[in-house]
Amino acid sequence: MDNQSKVTLQSWEKISGEHQKLYKNFLARAGKKEVLRALPELHEKAFEQIDCLKCARCCKGFSPRFKGPDIKRISKVLGMKETALIEKYLVYDDEGDYVAVTTPCPFLEENNQCRIYEDRPSDCQRFPYTDEDVILKRPQLTMKNSTFCLIVVSVMEGLLEKLT
Repeated sequence: MDNQSKVTLQSWEKISGEHQKLYKNFLARAGKKEVLRALPELHEKAFEQIDCLKCARCCKGFSPRFKGPDIKRISKVLGMKETALIEKYLVYDDEGDYVAVTTPCPFLEENNQCRIYEDRPSDCQRFPYTDEDVILKRPQLTMKNSTFCLIVVSVMEGLLEKLT
């Protein structure tokens, strides 16, 4: 069994906790071309093995940024004015971005489905960034995500196994 396959709902926290230093060191010295070549396969494999709907930690504990186009699109889908959407669901954070006013995300339903999934913010569409160069360009974000996202842990384990 490869290391990536060992990442499960039951094991990921232990693996992540024990490997934080390995992840940090790997991200600091990894070859960009090799990582980018390996990511598509590792990303696909992680999503085949892990059902995000059983977890939803990203939606339960964090908020994406809601950018202008996201707000425009979501307000249209919900049949609200943009100002009403902002007033009801969003707040400015310390970095000047709109984020959800509450956690869990106000659009997360009890079954971990997203009420606005087809029109969700671009941050949500791209999360957990395991199929793009963000994994290397923003190592602090990757490290943070590895503390709550099974997919990130799975991909990092695959990268460690494949490239070290």
